[in-house]
This record gives sequence, structure tokens and C-alpha cells, in this order.
Amino acid sequence: MTTVRLPLFPLNSVLFPGLVLPLNIFEERYRAMMRDLLKTPEDEPRRFAVVAIRDGHEVAATSPGMPDQTAVPQRGPAAGFGDDPLKAFHAVGCIADAATVRERADGSFEALATGTIRVRLVSVDASGPYLTAELEELPEDPGEEAGALAEGVLRAFRQYQKRLAGARERSLSTGADLPDEPAVVSYLVAAAAMLDVPAKQRLLQAPDTASRLREELTLLRAETAIIRNLPSLPASELTRGPTSLN
Repeated sequence: MTTVRLPLFPLNSVLFPGLVLPLNIFEERYRAMMRDLLKTPEDEPRRFAVVAIRDGHEVAATSPGMPDQTAVPQRGPAAGFGDDPLKAFHAVGCIADAATVRERADGSFEALATGTIRVRLVSVDASGPYLTAELEELPEDPGEEAGALAEGVLRAFRQYQKRLAGARERSLSTGADLPDEPAVVSYLVAAAAMLDVPAKQRLLQAPDTASRLREELTLLRAETAIIRNLPSLPASELTRGPTSLN
């Protein structure tokens, strides 16, 4: 199996291949990561791995503005993730390529990254200024009947969008310009659907495209039925913040 060692960026969210991830970076361990990424030659990708947090916090207890001033200070790259960081994260994540990294005057960073390929977390190293990980690249197996399943998921997703539009009392895209390549469909729908982190994580680590699409079809039908019965949900219940804070 092909393995690679990369900086590790834990988040309380799931990144999928092909999806864009805006980041607002203020914690020192992640600032150090961005400074190192900026040293990468311009003709090479600035790669790091994003994993969803199973147990822990995106922000260490010593960061400015954290409410509990009586907590025992935690320092270092693994702060907030316990004695064994490997157990704090979901096993499957996604490599991200930071096309844009901009340092602000106060030393914090803005970054815009795109998910590229799924990886399995093999080990985590906390010896440096930020976490790094050994990662096993996961190929995307189409599975059986992925094409037909993708068509069904697109139809279900359009119905889901229409129900969301009605619940929000404003217009949403009808999805007429959605792609038709099964793997791309599966990741786009997984990212766009209003699902919690465990559900999104299950979709990310599905064994193949067809399995992911089958689960999405079930989830979309269930969510559409719920929205149909709750037509007056406030918009705040149906939207997510676009930027991950760190």
C-alpha cells in the first residue's frame, strides 16, 4: 500500500475529495503548519491531511478567549486530543491541497484548500510543532451499478433541494448543472446534504462509490420526508457556517 507522511489538520467537520475548504487559522500549532506550507515550491502542491475529530477539541484550552480559565493548561501539537491522538480522530480523512494561503498582519492565516484523495490514518506523530501523520491512500472503487445509482441520487437530491427551498421560503439551485460522474456526485451530495459529522464520516469511508450512493439515497429520502413535515424550519436550522475556525 502507498503511504505518505503529511501535516495533520483535525476539524469538527468532514472534507470530501473535490470539495473546497475555507480555513481561518489562528492557533499557533496551525500557524506553524501554514508557515511551513508556504515554504513549498510554487510548482508543488501544498498538501496536508484533514481528519474529523472523534474526541477532542479544535482549539486548545490555552487559546485566547477560551472560557475555562481554571483548566489545566494544555500545550503542544496534541493539546486537546488526549494521550493518544490517533484515538481522537476518525480513521479515514482526506488530503487537502492549499491553493491559497494568506498571512494576516496579526500572524493568523486565511487558507483555501481543495480535497483531493481519501486516506486512512495509520499513525500520528506529536513530536513537532504540529501533528503529522502516516497515511495510506485509498483508491476509489466504483462498485456495482454506480451509474444508475448516481442518477437516482441526483433525482433525490433535487427533490431534497426543493423541500429545503420551501422550508427556507427562498429559492435554491435546482441542481440542473450537477455533474453526472458517479464518484463526483457521491462526494458533492455528501458535502451538500444537511447531515451531522457521523453521517458524513460514514459516507466518506464507504467501501466504494456505489455503497456511498446507496446510503445517500436512503438518507436523502428520509431527510426529504422530515423536511416535508416541518415546512417552517428557520433558515438558521438549515445552514452551516462556511468557514472552519482554527
